[in-house]
Amino acid sequence: MNWRHTLLNASALTLLLASGQAMAADFLEAPEVSISAAESGSQGFYLRGDLGYAGWTDGGDPSLRLFDAGTGTTNSASFDPDFDEPFSGTLGVGYQFNDMFRADLTGDYFEGDVRGSGEADIPCGGEAAGTTCAGRLGADYKALGLMANGYVDIATVSGLTPYVGAGLGMTQLRWNDVALRTSCVPGAAGCSGADPVNQSFDGDSSWRFTYALMAGVSYNMTEALKLDVGYRYSQIDDGDMFGSSDIDGLDDGLARHEIRAGLRLSLW
Repeated sequence: MNWRHTLLNASALTLLLASGQAMAADFLEAPEVSISAAESGSQGFYLRGDLGYAGWTDGGDPSLRLFDAGTGTTNSASFDPDFDEPFSGTLGVGYQFNDMFRADLTGDYFEGDVRGSGEADIPCGGEAAGTTCAGRLGADYKALGLMANGYVDIATVSGLTPYVGAGLGMTQLRWNDVALRTSCVPGAAGCSGADPVNQSFDGDSSWRFTYALMAGVSYNMTEALKLDVGYRYSQIDDGDMFGSSDIDGLDDGLARHEIRAGLRLSLW
């Protein structure tokens, strides 16, 4: 590609001039730096494995829908989620098409807990009009993602190859052990004094559309083995958490910011 040759030639010329000036001035020698096209070499398959840390998961605005049998109305309450257990693992197989382009199919697994609280504008069951209903929700989940990813390896400088990439796929998000605690909040009317109500629900499971954007750098440890360190942003669509006759929950999807490190082993 002309732009790549131009860029490489310009870089080499710059290094040559800088080297000549340094020698003429008899100052310190410039270190040797090799610049080439991405050193992926020839075509072929590779295996990959990664560990990720997603300490910046954003769950958006999950919500509860509550049905008031007394008035026949339905209301919703959003709650602020707090996610933990941010680690993930990835295994995959890929193919290097040429010096610049490669693609892989990966399986991602992660799990975690979410806690949150919120308040609805309608009374809890059995409470008087003029009160509101506060809720605290806790749940855990497991997720398995199947992704098809493509990458552009930009250039290799002293064994380091920066890259950018994108992926599309599906994630099965399975909610387990959803627990909800509701309690009356006095307002225009007072609460009855009844104890908070604890409920548990079987979580829902569904496949969600997922996309991802990646950027990072790989390092040639050997001719066949590369160390890969990068950042990945992924967005998983929203869906149902649980449901019953008088209340159900909807998550707002997951936006995950991950720092990942792994290895790529060439098989050719």
